[in-house]
Amino acid sequence: MSVPYQWDIVLSMLLFSIGAVGVLVRRNILVMFMCIELMLNAANLAFVSFARHLNDVAGQAIVFFVLVVAAAEVVVGLGIVVAMFRRRRGATADDFHLMKG
Repeated sequence: MSVPYQWDIVLSMLLFSIGAVGVLVRRNILVMFMCIELMLNAANLAFVSFARHLNDVAGQAIVFFVLVVAAAEVVVGLGIVVAMFRRRRGATADDFHLMKG
């Protein structure tokens, strides 16, 4: 017995919605990064689900590239957040004007 792929898509939409609401509502930079990662993982779940349903490997190849982009985003984003924490104790989305040279 197999789980229908529609359930995976519904779960993916739910996770993506939670991530989008988190990005729009929260002001802490670290929480915003976690929500963006949640959105990327929801997209990965949808790609894998469709790849499994269509018996195609292309969706899994796209997941590999999405994971590479997510890793690069984390490296650059956390570097910026560390620079923000060195200037101030807290890091909110409104504090980026302090990064101007």
